[in-house]
Amino acid sequence: MKPPYHDCAEVRQAVIDACLEMNALGINQGTSGNVSVRAGDHMVITPSGVPYEKLAPEDLVLIPLDGSPEPEGQLKPSTEWPFHQAILRSKPGVNAVVHAHPVYCSALAMNRQVIPACHYMVAAFGGSDVPVADYALFGSQKLSDNVTGALQDRSACLMANHGAVTTGESLPRALWRMVELETLAKGYTASLTIGQPHILTDDEMAEAIAAFADYGLKDSR
Repeated sequence: MKPPYHDCAEVRQAVIDACLEMNALGINQGTSGNVSVRAGDHMVITPSGVPYEKLAPEDLVLIPLDGSPEPEGQLKPSTEWPFHQAILRSKPGVNAVVHAHPVYCSALAMNRQVIPACHYMVAAFGGSDVPVADYALFGSQKLSDNVTGALQDRSACLMANHGAVTTGESLPRALWRMVELETLAKGYTASLTIGQPHILTDDEMAEAIAAFADYGLKDSR
């Protein structure tokens, strides 16, 4: 029997809408990405391998945040559910996690190339660069450890030879960050083809980081 979901039906629909928007924006392809949202002491996450346009709210998977394994009696959750769970457990201020394989983010991740302070928008992710989490097999505990480590003081990271992950106080915020991260990755990649990008100073980045503290979306998940 599937668990009750009437208490988070809006959250479930918001997750489906976010997945559809990711594909419409071209920052994800097929079902390679996944989205989760905090729902009390659980998380709601996309199932594995189901086309987003075919998802119904009851298809999303409810998983405890207390470290429990994937539940029975539901669709199989995304293979990446362990790092979603780990992020939400380790970062109480985060309410949503978005993972995708955007082309430019993935290209930099294949090179294991950190995005430096080449643009002030790097500050949108909490620091003076966007780090790269070390490679590990998808769905593994090692990958969860690597991703949570890279996100310790950041709201986004690249994932070596894989893709990218962003977090947010709300689902719109996490999705916004994924769009901005791919835009940044595209610009940085282009800059490398025409020369060497100029890197902003620590003082310039500190100023930008402070300015981003009160920037943008403040809505709920």
